[in-house]
Amino acid sequence: MLAGQARADFAEGLAAYDGGDYYAAYLAWLPLAKAGDGDAQAAIADLYRSRLLGEPVSAIAARRDDNGAAWWYGRAARCGHVVAQLNLGDFFARGIGVEQDLVQAYLWLGLAARRGREWASNRQREVAAGMTAEQIAEGQGLIADWRPDPACPG
Repeated sequence: MLAGQARADFAEGLAAYDGGDYYAAYLAWLPLAKAGDGDAQAAIADLYRSRLLGEPVSAIAARRDDNGAAWWYGRAARCGHVVAQLNLGDFFARGIGVEQDLVQAYLWLGLAARRGREWASNRQREVAAGMTAEQIAEGQGLIADWRPDPACPG
């Protein structure tokens, strides 16, 4: 019953999003995201990333949105959400919303790549081209040892 209600709430957010009411979508998805729903977390991150929750007219506002996107992608990625892992990896590679960290980029892109995301695999190779052998080995070790956060639902 609860899963069905969560899907209904997510669908309500999608309807609001499709109708251009991004704040209503955010409000529909926020309780789900706080409860650990990876799809809702990634959707909220996308709202921030796309700058749909406000009107950033300054570098400070844009940085706030980037930080919000990275934070929500991080929550979903740590629970195993593959699209969030891919996006978080790219954020680490570019230093968007987080400090640039090629090892973390390699980790998150590698996790998405091993789940069949070709773009992540290609991006991981691009990132690796700028890394030392030691950094790549560290990233490979992180991938091998990675487990979803035990606090994640499911």
